Amino acid sequence: MAYQQPKNSNLKKGGAIAGVIGVAAAAILTPFLGNWESGGPPKLVAYRDIVGVWTLCDGETKGVHAGMTETPQGCRLRLDKRVAQDFAPKVLACTPLLRGHDYQLAAAISLSYNIGTGAYCKSTVDRRFDSGPRNWASACDAFLLWNKAGGKVVRGLDNRRRAERSLCLTELPK
Repeated sequence: MAYQQPKNSNLKKGGAIAGVIGVAAAAILTPFLGNWESGGPPKLVAYRDIVGVWTLCDGETKGVHAGMTETPQGCRLRLDKRVAQDFAPKVLACTPLLRGHDYQLAAAISLSYNIGTGAYCKSTVDRRFDSGPRNWASACDAFLLWNKAGGKVVRGLDNRRRAERSLCLTELPK
């Protein structure tokens, strides 16, 4: 399934993320992350994810505990701030060749948001991106390796990795 830009996307938006990765990449990433992390509207009450981690909004885990609540606007701000401060800069530090390659960068940030930047920076995905654009299709294929939680394949993660792979394969450099 090929990635398709959401019809209501607005390339002039992107908040703090746009300042780090560019407006176009932010316009791709923000709706993509929101769709996968919460599966729809953000979760406004803290819940335990499939491996028992307290989670809120669009997959936020940092500082989240039982009983926390948030507003939809607060969730958008949390996601924007967290990606801009903690994920996008670290992905670009590990994989500087992704700068200016909006689809591949958005896919890599989505992966790191879900698995952590430490795991991303040690991953086959990162190593294959680092080896140069002629190997980027194989980097995109390596997203599919990250489909487990608690040691078991999880259908939702498998679907997400396939969507990230599709996003990654969009407009690959030649």
